[in-house]
Amino acid sequence: MGRQGSSSRRVWVKRGLVALLALPLSGCVLFGRPIRPPRASDEEMARFQFPLDLPAEGRAQTPAAVAVATQLAMDDFRPLDVKPHKGATADELCLYRRDSFDVWTAPGPEGVMFVRFVPRQDACNSEGPVTDASATYAIDTRQWRILSIQR
Repeated sequence: MGRQGSSSRRVWVKRGLVALLALPLSGCVLFGRPIRPPRASDEEMARFQFPLDLPAEGRAQTPAAVAVATQLAMDDFRPLDVKPHKGATADELCLYRRDSFDVWTAPGPEGVMFVRFVPRQDACNSEGPVTDASATYAIDTRQWRILSIQR
């Protein structure tokens, strides 16, 4: 019995070591670094001058719930790390860009915020209006999650 118990312990020790070695790898996947937006160089950032106050013309306030709901929906609709497929047409390339879409928001019932993305009329050089690239998201503003998507 002594040898069998010893052999059994070795198997469990090996499995334990394998599990311990796998933990950092799975942790990297779970806690991977989020995709960060592009930034100007340090030199450009140092040269940029902010005004004393935001310009009055064109200034708009976006309530926090609208801003967060829009960002949550946009991160799903057009993630920063998604690249166009090979052989994409000019219109397809255009529709991969976040700035090709106007955003409409409206409050819904019980803590829901609707966020709709609609291609801008002048965004892409297509021959007609692009209608199949729109999407409306229902965002739960209490738990900050996507409830549903209508395409």
